[in-house]
Amino acid sequence: MRYNEIMFITGILLWWYGPGWRQRLVLLRERLASTMDYFSIDLLLRTLFSPFRQISAGKVQGPLGVQMRAFFDRLISRVIGMFVRLTMILIGSVAILFHAVVGSLLVILWAFIPLLPLLGVLLFLAGWMPWTL
Repeated sequence: MRYNEIMFITGILLWWYGPGWRQRLVLLRERLASTMDYFSIDLLLRTLFSPFRQISAGKVQGPLGVQMRAFFDRLISRVIGMFVRLTMILIGSVAILFHAVVGSLLVILWAFIPLLPLLGVLLFLAGWMPWTL
């Protein structure tokens, strides 16, 4: 090999295990932050028992029957809101966990990708053929 080829391969490996790896970590952090922002789990937890899409949830004046009906309307709206928000919290938690696990595995796998051509050459020299499985 000539000097230029060695320096080219060295430059690629230096980028791969330096700035390239840092870029993967930044990408993972940004993807997690984006997923967390998309589901807004902290906001869902703060408003867990808030009424669900009820515009007129204020005080109601009138006879006892009207007040009881308004009370139960608000109560049912809060229960529905709680179930919808809990469902979104669970889905968001699973999505965040999925992104964290897959992203972490990809960051770890990043270290071994440059070794794959060498592994291919070794398997070729050993006589392994993928279509003979």
